[in-house]
Amino acid sequence: MHTTKALAEANRLMTVCNSCRYCEGLCAVFPAMEMRRSFADGDLNYLANLCHSCGGCYIDCQFTAPHEFDVNVPRTLAIVRSESYAAHVWPQAMSGVFRRNGLVISLLTAATISAFFIGMMLVHSSGGMFRAYADADGSFYALMPHNVMAGVFTAVSAVAALAMVLSIRNFWRAAGTSLPIAMAPADIWQAIRDAATMRYLEGGGQGCYEDEAVGTDNRRFYHHLTFYGFMLCFASTSVATSYHYLLGMEAPYPWYDLPVVLGTIGGIGLLIGPVGLLLAKKKRDPMVQDDSFRGMEVGFIVMLFLTSLTGLALMLMRETAAMGVLLALHLGIVAALFLTMPYGKFMHGLYRFTALVRYSAERRLHM
Repeated sequence: MHTTKALAEANRLMTVCNSCRYCEGLCAVFPAMEMRRSFADGDLNYLANLCHSCGGCYIDCQFTAPHEFDVNVPRTLAIVRSESYAAHVWPQAMSGVFRRNGLVISLLTAATISAFFIGMMLVHSSGGMFRAYADADGSFYALMPHNVMAGVFTAVSAVAALAMVLSIRNFWRAAGTSLPIAMAPADIWQAIRDAATMRYLEGGGQGCYEDEAVGTDNRRFYHHLTFYGFMLCFASTSVATSYHYLLGMEAPYPWYDLPVVLGTIGGIGLLIGPVGLLLAKKKRDPMVQDDSFRGMEVGFIVMLFLTSLTGLALMLMRETAAMGVLLALHLGIVAALFLTMPYGKFMHGLYRFTALVRYSAERRLHM
């Protein structure tokens, strides 16, 4: 017995696919499926997160509707994948938060934290909130002390990291239900390579299918922009932290300095990538999508976009009277992004990477 209708349907489809095996060359899902003769809930959650939803198996399958088998692997695994976030989330009390209104929750959280930061800045420097600063004035910290800013984001990051680590632990344990494996460093390296190149968004070489039966690399391209844009922004923050604590150099930095260059390039990627992903999702055949968690997915993408938009606006207008409000908005959106990460679409990247690690280990041990 399976705990949800989607898992029961996934079990039915994997049994059919395991008999057919026509799609085994498309992605990692089908070779991983073939290592099993039965499918517990953990196995199905693992296969669902290994799926990159390219749609290739739906296009190629001879048993899709109106055939009586009614095989639709991408949509079924998308539903299971969405449910897996709630099944393994920590704390479990947060499992239903993002089912339908993730965008609203994200925006309300960002607005609340931004309002808090505005209030803090007014208390700390009531006369400086709405005046123009020169870079040399240390304008950010004139409005909010560095230790306060660092303390808030250290606490937020620690809470988010704890929730994500424990959620991944839950997923990893559940995924080993019927096929225990011994992970090796080589498996992590292989998963990094597969994730960094987004190998399985190729759809077996044809690309992902959108509004017609012709594969494209659009989703892969926009995923790359989003992922590497995020990583460049993270690198920018890391370099700025090193500047502050190791070199005694306080923000803001000139436009040609490394933190600004990294943040600008990454920010541009986070403007184009999320918009492209939303447009690609809108064009995709609804038959291969799961709309029940759309708010969770859209919420994360919109928050990435707003993080980039306010960050770039802050850089461009940091010597104007708008700097104080923009700083509060940017900090509020970034804090909300981190707080909501463990309960939103961000987790799909971590679960998928974990699934890729497991797949590499299974393939190595069963070749």
